[in-house]
Amino acid sequence: MRSLNGKSLSCLTIGRECSDDITVSEDVPAIKSFKKMGLRSELLCGIYNYGYERPSLIQQRAINQIIQGRDLVVQAQSGTGKTATFCIGTLQLLDPTRKVSQALFLAPTRELASQIHQVVTALADHLAIKCMLCCGGKINVGQMSKALHQGFQIVVGTPGRILELLRSGFLKPSSLRIVVIDEADEMLNQGLREQLEEIFKYLPIRRGSVELDSCRGIMRSPMQRVVVSATWTSECRDMMEKFLENPVCLLVPKDELSLSGIKQYYIDTSGEEWKFETLTDIFASVCIPQTVIFVNTRRKVDWLLERLRMDGFTATAAHGNLDQATRDRVMNEFRAGKSRILVTTDIWARGIDVQTVGLVVNYDLPQTAAVYLHRIGRSGRFGRRGLAISFVAGGNDAAHLNDIAKTYCVTISPTPPNLADLINLPEVENTPPPSSPEIIKQKVMTNDQTPLVRPMSAGKKRKLKVLRNRRRRQKAAAKRRVSASTPHSCK
Repeated sequence: MRSLNGKSLSCLTIGRECSDDITVSEDVPAIKSFKKMGLRSELLCGIYNYGYERPSLIQQRAINQIIQGRDLVVQAQSGTGKTATFCIGTLQLLDPTRKVSQALFLAPTRELASQIHQVVTALADHLAIKCMLCCGGKINVGQMSKALHQGFQIVVGTPGRILELLRSGFLKPSSLRIVVIDEADEMLNQGLREQLEEIFKYLPIRRGSVELDSCRGIMRSPMQRVVVSATWTSECRDMMEKFLENPVCLLVPKDELSLSGIKQYYIDTSGEEWKFETLTDIFASVCIPQTVIFVNTRRKVDWLLERLRMDGFTATAAHGNLDQATRDRVMNEFRAGKSRILVTTDIWARGIDVQTVGLVVNYDLPQTAAVYLHRIGRSGRFGRRGLAISFVAGGNDAAHLNDIAKTYCVTISPTPPNLADLINLPEVENTPPPSSPEIIKQKVMTNDQTPLVRPMSAGKKRKLKVLRNRRRRQKAAAKRRVSASTPHSCK
């Protein structure tokens, strides 16, 4: 037992996803098979069709706690199955015969809400449970209210849109059985605390009030609450104290948050102007199904996309200035493998869940260690091996990357010469079976044999070579002029 902000909590500490270093409290057993969890046969079909063969370490402990009706805190790194954890637990809890809103899932961004909606829909494929996505930029509140009356049992949305539905009375909180807050740390970082607290006021939460669940013979609170986060901050703890009642905690130590399945390296580009050629050199040396490149500004997204396409790469891009329809189109094209490279800002540091992403490039270093964690977590999904490369261009970059490494107690080494060999490492234990329908679908859609660049004619290749050589000569001449104009120091 551990105390957090004065509250007595049943706590569970989980080590790395690929490690046996696990410390478990006695009252939170690990159930290592989905069948042994007592799940509905229809739900099991959805789980296996989605590509899961056995539960991850988080899922082995958290799903059963949700089914038992306990309030829950889940803090673990990206790619460990947190989303599927609360989706599976919720789908087992709900009553398919009741055509009312029984579950509410809150996410900080439209992209993440859309991802959750896709996971729920896939897992509930054999169940008579419907899920509705409520985000700004989709449909208006009036249209959503009509859809809610059609019997959607699960509502997924962003705080702003959910708050509109609660204020207007279209979403009835009295029928809700469970509320899940996903990526709680990001919600608080985005300044959504006031919206969350207002949402809490609409929910029938009675501290200290419990009732007997006659079906399971256990005591449960009137509304179950689950908080999910990749990092655990003091703001998250404060929110948990207000929102949860005697929760079970599944917490990953900070030094285990470095995503052990992802190799992390850096390249010293000796300046901003050499980053692009370094990037093209990487693509020339390795064959990767899909890549995500992160930059810090929208303007650089557009610039880098144009440069990549000029050099013949099949790339696409997304940032905050795009409307929702364009974002959805870009994401769908990337998932389908129509584009092999995605250039983006931190808007999708948490919202990209594509199993075939093998490489993440930090073209610009992230502002914080937490953002670094989420960025590199876009590769190595579902236990696969991943690769993250960060560009160091001078200034404070080296010191900043060193601080990030110290935060998570990891070593970020210079990129080795045998980079291509690092891509072909064997998959780790929790990889879904290659014969599962979802993996087959991903392989068909992305076609691993597709070249990273479009085929170019010999004439275009010669033209590009001339342009590159010209740029190199211009840069060399500029350096010589600067050197010649610099006065020598007198001895």
